[in-house]
Amino acid sequence: MARRGRRAALGAAGASLMLLAALPAAGQTATEPGIAAGDRKSGRDFLAPETRAQQDDLSINPGMLWVEQGEKLWREAAGAGAKACASCHGDPSALKGVAARYPAYDARLQRLLNLEGRIQNCRLEHQRAAPLPYESQALLALTALVAHQSRGLPLNVATKGPARPFLAAGRAMFFTQQGQLSISCAQCHDDNWGKRLRAERISQGQPNGFPTYRLEWQTTGSLHRRLRACFQGVRAEPFAAGSPELVALELYLAARARGLPIETPAVRR
Repeated sequence: MARRGRRAALGAAGASLMLLAALPAAGQTATEPGIAAGDRKSGRDFLAPETRAQQDDLSINPGMLWVEQGEKLWREAAGAGAKACASCHGDPSALKGVAARYPAYDARLQRLLNLEGRIQNCRLEHQRAAPLPYESQALLALTALVAHQSRGLPLNVATKGPARPFLAAGRAMFFTQQGQLSISCAQCHDDNWGKRLRAERISQGQPNGFPTYRLEWQTTGSLHRRLRACFQGVRAEPFAAGSPELVALELYLAARARGLPIETPAVRR
């Protein structure tokens, strides 16, 4: 699908976001399609036992290399402000619970920020440092460190008030058929989870383990890298990592996964 047509369909512009606010938000009506709260399953539940064990044992979890790198970056001064993350926040453990609430609407900036966006904004405003490229090792490491502080806590994003139109935009994208194959996220992850797709079982597409170490990638990657791969899989032009469209979809996915524990860094195939 051409990007121009897809943006019109999904309401990427601000005016379209307001129109989409009229759509029912996740969990608001009895007729909302999707997975019931009691049936929600993490991607961990679809892994082979040996891969689950690799995730759970932090001494052999390869994603912990990024967490450790994040700890070093946390204490390094950066930018013209010559401040480190630790200068304002102290120990990373002070951010326990933060990742469970993201993406979140920032009233001052008047936009939706995911965890990567919040880190970038801190760099710009407080450290006066250049933004880190999306999917760079440094941004992945800092995001993994912050998310890891909330490991085991349930996702619980805000979806009312100013966040509601962004939730509706993300929901619209989730249920819109995409690309040359004309497949929506919901057709795989709501309607066919647990079934076999070649050698793998289809998961519910829950976002509670990102940044995640994927054996397929042999590295750690963001949720937006995974979403872009899904777009490519259905032969649709993917939005850029960090784009407002993918952040809105991330909010809907987080709302859809409410109550699942954060597993960062997760290990996936």
